[in-house]
Amino acid sequence: MLVGNWQKSSYCAEGESCVYVSATIDGVRLTESSDPDGHILRTTRDAFASLTHALKAGTPSPHITVAHTPDGLVRIGGAVTTTGPKWEAFVQGVQAGEFDRFGRP
Repeated sequence: MLVGNWQKSSYCAEGESCVYVSATIDGVRLTESSDPDGHILRTTRDAFASLTHALKAGTPSPHITVAHTPDGLVRIGGAVTTTGPKWEAFVQGVQAGEFDRFGRP
């Protein structure tokens, strides 16, 4: 279970197991709550804002890579791995503006 001010998409149908986002003093963190090793992508607010903008526009992010694997997994920034359905729930939340505040100082 994650501790702190982590937020998941309201579209997540997987219960507590989702992509989570949290603001820090110096940036933004993303993680997959069901990751037993607790991998966390740490990034700047600007890079996260460019990711959310790209997801809304349907274009690749210039700063954070998103790679879809043949087995249905999604790798975010080379650090976090999630499933396709959890990623889609995150993207729906992004498109609804649920994570906009993380990209702002």
